Amino acid sequence: MTTREDFLTAARTALGLLCRDEVARNWDGPSALPGFGVSGLAGHLSYQVLPLPSMLSAPVGDEPVVPLAEHYARAGWTDLDVDSDFHTRIRAGGEKLASGGHAALCDEVGRTLDELGKSLPGSDNRPVRMPHWGPWAVPLDEYLLSRLMELVVHSDDLAVSVGVDTPEFPRAVNEAVIGLLTRMALDKHRAIDLVRALSRKERAPRDITAF
Repeated sequence: MTTREDFLTAARTALGLLCRDEVARNWDGPSALPGFGVSGLAGHLSYQVLPLPSMLSAPVGDEPVVPLAEHYARAGWTDLDVDSDFHTRIRAGGEKLASGGHAALCDEVGRTLDELGKSLPGSDNRPVRMPHWGPWAVPLDEYLLSRLMELVVHSDDLAVSVGVDTPEFPRAVNEAVIGLLTRMALDKHRAIDLVRALSRKERAPRDITAF
């Protein structure tokens, strides 16, 4: 499968979780993530899908195009405190997307995925960007890999928040996400610590997280 097929599959899996009755029942409650309510977390999960049509229809800009690894290095958000301005804006954005309620958000994500199912497979691997990133862009397929990671990670967050099993993603999706997280973790930890975490439980470090 291609990254685009993986993205559409993962997004539809996330939508299935998003639209569960347990999410609706816990909509106004706290989530498993500090500072996030269930509604805001659902909005943030949806944000991994909703901006794509406008990003694909926007003119290609003249900002530099960088690989995904360089994007993460430039952005630096993985090292910011949960109460930082950046993360506060992320939570506010999630709540704004969810402000119309559970059913409306499910409908919006469903419509967007229907649109992307038609437009995304044939799109060029053009540069795309989000304004809050900074003055750079990444190739579309690398952006979609980053969204795969967000969809898998935040689907787990949302499932844990409402007390349901985390949805199963296809192996290809998991391999892509674990590969990305491993590369990100290598930028923060010694390589031998990752090797030990995967091969020697008696010497495994307590922390090899990518964030």
